[in-house]
Amino acid sequence: MDRIDRLESWHAIYDLLCDYMRGQDRLDPVLHRSVFHDDATTDYGEGYRGDADGFVAFAQGVLTPHASNHHMIGQVRIDFEGTDTAFGEVYFQAFHRVTGEGGAPQDLFVAGRYVDRYERRAGTWKIAHRSELVDWVRTEPAADDLLRLQPGFPMGARAPYDLSCRREEMRTR
Repeated sequence: MDRIDRLESWHAIYDLLCDYMRGQDRLDPVLHRSVFHDDATTDYGEGYRGDADGFVAFAQGVLTPHASNHHMIGQVRIDFEGTDTAFGEVYFQAFHRVTGEGGAPQDLFVAGRYVDRYERRAGTWKIAHRSELVDWVRTEPAADDLLRLQPGFPMGARAPYDLSCRREEMRTR
């Protein structure tokens, strides 16, 4: 693998990581599924182990009842093995607005790492296997009431209502 191929490959894999997170946050199952090879496998512990189609259905189902989600990527380590295989460790932090006891909104934070195998097939990099490791979890009462009390404060939303999904509107701003 020459230097240019390595840089292009690293960037292509990083784009997959971003699309994975965006697919979850915007509840976009098509984008979410697009990052996996057709025969990809996943291991999220007792929550879900299996193929990519089943995982995307599972994850979208878990996230749909949440009021909002926000996944962030931290440091990313991608190690290439040959020209068409790579292994990754991707740190993440995820915020989930959930309903707690008595119906009160709660903020659930999960931090961990994805340990991945990527493969380039027919010139396209995708995830061939993904495992999620959770390093810590925390819940606390919802803490953004101040923002919600200000009329017109721009808040994120799910697809297709989020501003990031309204490209035509962005062309005229």
